[in-house]
Amino acid sequence: MPDFLYNSKVYYNPVEFAMDRIGGTWKMPILWRLKDKVLRYGEIKRDIPHITHKMLTSQLRELEAEGFVNRVVYPVVPPKVEYTITARGKKAITIIEIIRNYGLDLMKDFEVPSEKIKTQKKLK
Repeated sequence: MPDFLYNSKVYYNPVEFAMDRIGGTWKMPILWRLKDKVLRYGEIKRDIPHITHKMLTSQLRELEAEGFVNRVVYPVVPPKVEYTITARGKKAITIIEIIRNYGLDLMKDFEVPSEKIKTQKKLK
């Protein structure tokens, strides 16, 4: 496939383009948590404790701008904001699940003790 330009950036293949949309440390975990339910900002933050507020805000904005999540703001005090996954985001869940399962298989292959990881996360 020839190179292509999108938003002033050159892409060399469709995989690079897709990973630029949903790749990185936090976008897939955010989408994964929204796959079955509507969540408020604080709920997402509690469910992904290692993400900073700044990073969560920027990742949610990018996912919203690219059409992977919807953001609904309710005119109440204090402000209430809910996030839901869109049809585009749901299509990504199929890929995220495959990557997740592959990661779990790799952890077994490399003998990564998953219980030890969970314990270490609780200690931090």
